[in-house]
Amino acid sequence: MGATKTSLFSVEQNRLAELSKAIAHPARIAILQYLAKTNECVCGDIVEELPLSQSTVSQHLKALKQVGLIQGNVEGVSICYCLNPAVIEEARLLLGSFFTKVNCC
Repeated sequence: MGATKTSLFSVEQNRLAELSKAIAHPARIAILQYLAKTNECVCGDIVEELPLSQSTVSQHLKALKQVGLIQGNVEGVSICYCLNPAVIEEARLLLGSFFTKVNCC
C-alpha cells in the first residue's frame, strides 16, 4: 500500500496490517516458531532448520526484524536472533482484538 494511502487508516489498522504482512509467509512462521522453541540462535541454525538458502532466510529475517518481531545482536561474525517479547505481545493483542470484533452472519 502506498504511503499516501496509509494515512487514511488508523494507527492500529496500519500496525495490524504491517504485522500481518510480516507473518504472512510460512517460512516466517517457521522462523518465529523455531526462535520461540530455542529462545536464541544464529542465522546458520535457522538455515539448517529450514529447506531454504541462506540468502532466502536472511530476507525473511530482515522482514521480521523490520516490524520488530525479532531482534538481533552481532556476536563476532554471526548475528544472534531472538523474539522481541514486547512486539510479540503487541501482535497477540492486536490479532486477538481483531478476531474478537469480527462477527459473521
